[in-house]
Amino acid sequence: MINKINTINTTLYPGNEIKKINTKNEFPDFKSILKNTIDNVSDLQIYSERIANDFALGKTDNIHEVLLASEKADIALQFTMQIRNKILDAYNEIMRMQI
Repeated sequence: MINKINTINTTLYPGNEIKKINTKNEFPDFKSILKNTIDNVSDLQIYSERIANDFALGKTDNIHEVLLASEKADIALQFTMQIRNKILDAYNEIMRMQI
């Protein structure tokens, strides 16, 4: 017998938790989770580019912050691309199924 799972503590990547949207234990739909994740990846890339430009212009001299922002953006993008690849693989597998 399988018991119902009441709570799930999952993170898409550090700092982004899936939150309940009401008291009926409903979670956001896949579309909103995907959009939110892509927006967060975009924000990381924009921040990385902005801080790199600030470093190039001499507005900041903290190379560690520049490198960390760049790596965070790179890892988030790689993670997102891996999720995309897994979704496409699942879709292709479903399309190959015979009914």
